[in-house]
Amino acid sequence: MATCWQGLWAYRFYLIVFFLPIFLLPLPILVPTKEAYCAYTIILMALFWCTEALPLAVTAFLPIIMFPMMGVMTASTVSLEYLKDTNILFIGGMMVALAVENWNLHKRIALCVLLIIGVRPALLILGFMLVTAFLSMWISNTATTAMMVPIAHAVLEQLHKMPTDRDVEEGRNNPAFELQEQKEETKLDEKDNKQDRPAPPTPSESKTQQNKEQLRFSQGLSLCVCYSASIGGIATLTGTTPNLVLQGQVNSIFPQNGNVVNFASWFGCAFPAMIILLLLSWVWLQILFLGFDFRKNFGLGDQNRDQERAAFEVIQREHKLLGPMNFAEKAVTFLFVLLVVLWFTREPGFFTGWGNLAFSDENGKSMTSDGTVAILIAVIMFIMPSKIPGLTQKPGNPGKLKAPPALLTWDIVKKKMPWNIVILLGGGFALAKGSEESGLSKWLGDKLTPLESVPPAAIVFIICLLIAIFTECTSNVATTTLFLPILASMSQAICIHPLYVMLPCTLASSLAFMLPVATPPNAIAFSFGGLRVTDMARAGFMLNIIGVLVITLAINSWSIPMFDLHNFPSWAQSNTTGLCGVSQANVTTSSP
Repeated sequence: MATCWQGLWAYRFYLIVFFLPIFLLPLPILVPTKEAYCAYTIILMALFWCTEALPLAVTAFLPIIMFPMMGVMTASTVSLEYLKDTNILFIGGMMVALAVENWNLHKRIALCVLLIIGVRPALLILGFMLVTAFLSMWISNTATTAMMVPIAHAVLEQLHKMPTDRDVEEGRNNPAFELQEQKEETKLDEKDNKQDRPAPPTPSESKTQQNKEQLRFSQGLSLCVCYSASIGGIATLTGTTPNLVLQGQVNSIFPQNGNVVNFASWFGCAFPAMIILLLLSWVWLQILFLGFDFRKNFGLGDQNRDQERAAFEVIQREHKLLGPMNFAEKAVTFLFVLLVVLWFTREPGFFTGWGNLAFSDENGKSMTSDGTVAILIAVIMFIMPSKIPGLTQKPGNPGKLKAPPALLTWDIVKKKMPWNIVILLGGGFALAKGSEESGLSKWLGDKLTPLESVPPAAIVFIICLLIAIFTECTSNVATTTLFLPILASMSQAICIHPLYVMLPCTLASSLAFMLPVATPPNAIAFSFGGLRVTDMARAGFMLNIIGVLVITLAINSWSIPMFDLHNFPSWAQSNTTGLCGVSQANVTTSSP
């Protein structure tokens, strides 16, 4: 019997792929409508994404097969959804990030910040969180974590070194990195000591306590890196893929939205939320892993100076190994800063951007997009040499001259570009288009009209909780891909601004803090050892609650004037058959 169960478990993915479509067949057979056909495809893809019976990108190809065969859309129409402007933005932004990684510019930034902040316990955690969050705003969360965790453990090795011979000779215990001071015992005369006193701790007991404190700090430092990578990604439009899913879904479902979600508008909404969530996370991790002795946590005592100095020297040594900035690093830095400036000033909204001035259409709207800018900078990186222009001799062949490689080469892009994410984005856009073409979005909207009586702020809070739970066991890209079209239909049905429910869904999809499998940064931190699932779940549960509250605050405060969330927009009105007052203020600023 045991062998039978082992066999079923071993072949579980094959069984799911074979039997699940058959199990769901009654839906399209009993209800032979386009809405049911589209729902069958969406449910099947959702279950494949949740179980990962097929690779996520392979599942994303199913609309190309299902929609034409079921009469929902033609194959050419579906295929157009797989390479939209949002995909181009992702590709261009990723190419620039790969150039930053290739020339170790991200490592130089990280080490410089750590040298400024120092290695005292609380400040060390804050330093790693700030650096990781900043880097994950621009490059992959996974790459950021993979770089920062080894640096963190190298610093910990110096902080946790054993006492030196000199310390033993002087009679000092000199714990390597005690996080809580032991209370000094008062000296009492034997005649006056009428009560029994507990015996002082033995060396083995002190060593055990010291090891526990070192382990707690090591756990806190590992978790702070992976958590801040996920938190930092929400700040920019290209920081994490769900943000691009939102932009693509809004542009697909509401084509007349006037580019309401762009780099500048997203940054203005998400960056303050990221800063608040990052600082609150720092406080929580400090309390959980360092204790309440804040004086000790901030290194205000005189102990452990040798270990702190040694840890600081590790960072200095790593920084010196990088050497001075070469031409390639300076060029990549300049192009990266130029990219960010162009993103912010293309069409900021509160003043006329360069896109409106130089490349506008007959209506004064910018004909360029954030993807245009990203691809432009990426192409320049393919053209610009990595050394000051001039011919150099080829190694091993003094007589042959060779030009230096470019800042970015196609070999690097081929090896490191996550093409599966490009396909996954396209699959999500195809699902959204299929829901609209088949009438499934309208049907869902009609069924969700009873929610009109629920306070909008309560809806936001419930959405954040639901997505935060769902994203712990499902890809955050798949989560947003599935939920955003449903929420768009709901917003049209109850006449509230679509972004009022779509923004919190997207932000909450990054709150994957409780499980090692929830997101790659968590898995990387967990793989370095010293962490149990219960440790991550205990720390991540409170961070999920804090994240939900911060997102609810953001949507009901500064995001309202930024996106005019009080009013139901005309570009959402055009896609519905019902009549929602354009100036109707359905959103209140009260939070649950």
